[in-house]
Amino acid sequence: MPNIGSIQLPEFPLLLAPMEDVSDPPFRAVCKDNGADLMYSEFISSEGLIRDAVKSKKKLDFEEEERPFGIQIFGGDEDAMAMSARICETVNPDLVDINFGCPVKKVVSKGAGAGVLKDIDLMIRLTEAVIKSTSLPVTVKTRLGWDDNTRNIEEVAERLQDIGVQALAIHGRTRCQLYKGEADWTLIGKVKNNPRILIPIFGNGDIDSPQKAKEYKERYGVDGIMIGRAAIGYPWIFREIKHFMATGDILPAPTLDERLAVCRRHLKRSIEWKGQVTGINEMRRHYTNYLKGLPGIKDFRLKLVTLSEPEAINEVLSEIGDHYATYNFERTPIEIINYHENCPL
Repeated sequence: MPNIGSIQLPEFPLLLAPMEDVSDPPFRAVCKDNGADLMYSEFISSEGLIRDAVKSKKKLDFEEEERPFGIQIFGGDEDAMAMSARICETVNPDLVDINFGCPVKKVVSKGAGAGVLKDIDLMIRLTEAVIKSTSLPVTVKTRLGWDDNTRNIEEVAERLQDIGVQALAIHGRTRCQLYKGEADWTLIGKVKNNPRILIPIFGNGDIDSPQKAKEYKERYGVDGIMIGRAAIGYPWIFREIKHFMATGDILPAPTLDERLAVCRRHLKRSIEWKGQVTGINEMRRHYTNYLKGLPGIKDFRLKLVTLSEPEAINEVLSEIGDHYATYNFERTPIEIINYHENCPL
């Protein structure tokens, strides 16, 4: 079993990637219901935590049923990272994860996220500072390297393991690729199959179907898979992957009733957690996949993304239920949303 410290995980765990303004408690709840095994907070600025910034502190919220649960932090200063890890420890998560993968300019320009990939010695110092400051397991999420000339993840993995990192998740792109092109899992496989590497290695990037998840598990030998953008508006991907790996059968697509029920639950929890205005606004990015495949859905979706009252939104959802009552979903490819303005990993 690919356990992380004392955290017991299934034989082949499916992880929900931390995504800024996406993987909040309402979204994590519907993913947990559908089979996500390990989840993380949205990524949190170490400087923001130290300043007691309201937005950063709110990201520490999680429910007991979300366990095992990790809080992900990022930053470029050793003291700030150490102090923020101690703050994380006060809310009693199961682990602390360090973000060395976010490629977004506003993060990289501060010498944080994937910006640290240009200075591996700094990455090691930052990680050591966090490990020494907390009794919780510390894990890392990173990329193959800064660019094609510095795809040094094999060296990075060994050095991180040597200082006490207890698991490593690797996105199969460099920072310079952002989210363009296909993720390259070749080096992820080399890290996993390095006889020196004893910690769990989780692969990330472009997993959008049960078939691909199984193929990549068998081809690269990873201990588990982390899923990000493919779960936005489609939390069923976790249960579909698990079912396919266990049986070789593809589950039927979720029914309209199931899609609408999850959509309503997600909306309700989003409003409860973030307030009506923000909760409704941030829910809008999920509707496309919740309702993907319905012919002529564009007009209904336009209403959903412009209405600002929950009662009106629920009325539209009811209209959709009535209008498509006899529609039978066929399996369609999951849409990998190009969501780059913040930082999905």
